[in-house]
Amino acid sequence: QVQLVESGGGLVQAGGSLRLSCAASGRTFGNLIVGWFRQAPGKEREFVSAIRSNGVITYSADSVKGRFTVSRDNAKNTVALQMNSLKPEDTAVYYCAAGADREIPTAQVMGERLYPYWGQGTQVTVSS
Repeated sequence: QVQLVESGGGLVQAGGSLRLSCAASGRTFGNLIVGWFRQAPGKEREFVSAIRSNGVITYSADSVKGRFTVSRDNAKNTVALQMNSLKPEDTAVYYCAAGADREIPTAQVMGERLYPYWGQGTQVTVSS
C-alpha cells in the first residue's frame, strides 16, 4: 500500500506560480511512477504530468508544457509540481497518483489505470 498526501494548493492570480508537493509513505517510493492529474468542475479528470522512478523521464500534457515542471526526491519520498504562468483554465483539484514503474507505453502513462494509489487532492484556483 502507498499513501499519498498533496499540499501546496491555493488561490493565485493569473500569471502567478504555485508549487504542489506529493508526499508518499508505505511501499518503496523509488520503484514507483508518479503522475499528476486534475479535475475542473464539470469536467473529467485529466492527465497533467508524470515522472518515472528514475527521476529523469518525464511527461507533460500539451496544455502545460513549458509552464509546469515535475520533479522528485526519492530520498524524501516526495514529488513536486512547479506551476508557472498559471491561467484561469488551470483551476482544478490536483491529484497525485502512483503505480509500479515498468516498461510502459507513453499512452498508458497518461491513463488513470496505471495508478492504483491516489491522494485526496488539493485545490488550485487561478483568478483572472
